[in-house]
Amino acid sequence: MSNRRDFLRAMGLGAAAVTLPGLARGAKESARSKRPNILFLFTDDQRFSTINALNNPAIRTPNLDRLVRNGVAFTHAFIQGSTIGAVCVCSRAMLLAGQHLYHCTTLVPEKSQDLPLWPEVFRKAGYMTFGTGKWHNGPWSYARCFTGGDKIFFGGMGNHLQMPVYDFDPTGQYPKDRQYTGDKFSSEMFSNAAIKFLKDHKDDRPFFLYVTYTAPHDPRMAPKEYADMYPPDKIELPKNFLPEHPFDNGELKVRDELLAKFPRTPEEIREHIAAYYAMITHVDAQIGRVLETLEASGQAENTIIIFSGDNGLAVGQHGLMGKQNLYDHSVRVPLIFCGKGIEKGKKIDSLVYLHDVFPTTCEMVGLEIPKTVESKSLTPLLLGKQEKVYDSVFAGYREVQRMIRNERYKLVRYPYVKKAQLFDLQNDPWEMNDLSGDPKYAKLIEELNTDLKQWQKRAGDDLDLDNPPSLAKEESEKKPKSAGQGRAAKNAKK
Repeated sequence: MSNRRDFLRAMGLGAAAVTLPGLARGAKESARSKRPNILFLFTDDQRFSTINALNNPAIRTPNLDRLVRNGVAFTHAFIQGSTIGAVCVCSRAMLLAGQHLYHCTTLVPEKSQDLPLWPEVFRKAGYMTFGTGKWHNGPWSYARCFTGGDKIFFGGMGNHLQMPVYDFDPTGQYPKDRQYTGDKFSSEMFSNAAIKFLKDHKDDRPFFLYVTYTAPHDPRMAPKEYADMYPPDKIELPKNFLPEHPFDNGELKVRDELLAKFPRTPEEIREHIAAYYAMITHVDAQIGRVLETLEASGQAENTIIIFSGDNGLAVGQHGLMGKQNLYDHSVRVPLIFCGKGIEKGKKIDSLVYLHDVFPTTCEMVGLEIPKTVESKSLTPLLLGKQEKVYDSVFAGYREVQRMIRNERYKLVRYPYVKKAQLFDLQNDPWEMNDLSGDPKYAKLIEELNTDLKQWQKRAGDDLDLDNPPSLAKEESEKKPKSAGQGRAAKNAKK
């Protein structure tokens, strides 16, 4: 409660916003009108190292740079992995539910009907909630979350110039015959929908605007003027480029990995990186249009802007192309908060999760955090009252990879090939030097393994890393498998 009060004071809001549920109707409406708006900007497959002002002079991102200058950038924000190859589905499910990976997985309707979702909580608190862009968690949850929307993409693969979308359907049915193809590049189309909302919004209620882009997800395409900014022959290869991954990580033939030939060649990877950067620069320009409209609307002073991405991407690093792995390039994302009451030009290196956004925004505007939320509010970090909220972060990918990471070291385990990797991230941020075979790190590995198993329990992960089903067939046949182990056994047979 104290963090919530402190943040509301910083934003110029009184105690009425904190005690809102107990107010009379007239006073309640008045307090609601003082609450800040939320503008959430979300990209698809944009890794942490793709913002000029933070970590990459090779890319042009003037509008994201402006958010960095005017807000707080969390430089070590992570997702918790995925139970399926479509990592973005699980990433968005965690964001919406504020729960750890193995508790919410993909927001299956029959298991999630009573689970409070992030925009839904704001809608029920009196916010006008509006969504546009990629959703990826089913029409049933969209209907619960939003009072309006436009150009809604429910997922799957979509060509950025022919994106299949829906208009908002208040019934939540979204019949297939109501789907149509957008007439603009997807980043422009979604930005146009957000801009129209901002121009038309005359309601006294605060708004929650959820703008989720499909860029820079493949197929990699950008308007020619943006593609021309990045000649492939001028692109520098990442330090950890490899023609092939050094061992079987359990997911070397998933669709993302098939986007480039084996072994990877420098020329082809340069082309992919050039197209990736071009798409990011184009979506940055579209974000700039939304920000300009927000400023022109007179609402910017009372709006909290949040920018992030749903997961990262390898694009040639470690011989990989996709996000189906637990290296930092795939599980680490950009995360920026900007707006009233938020310090300008500050960078926070503490370990955080993307799904911490849900409780953080609740606390920032004075809403109670649902009891189902397992992630943590970052307001103590934003206010400078704490240095960290996590000692370590955990992630998993299907049944084939698990990771534990603290501020300095990362341990990745591959149970089906009895393989582990240990990285000293302070001295090896590109994760190139595996220290797991060095005897002097044996005690550290033991400590990290203990932390990893504690995180597994906390996150609802039932995979036995030391005795996975495929390595103990006789034992697994003697006793019933849990749901997770059943999937692991099937995966191991593939």
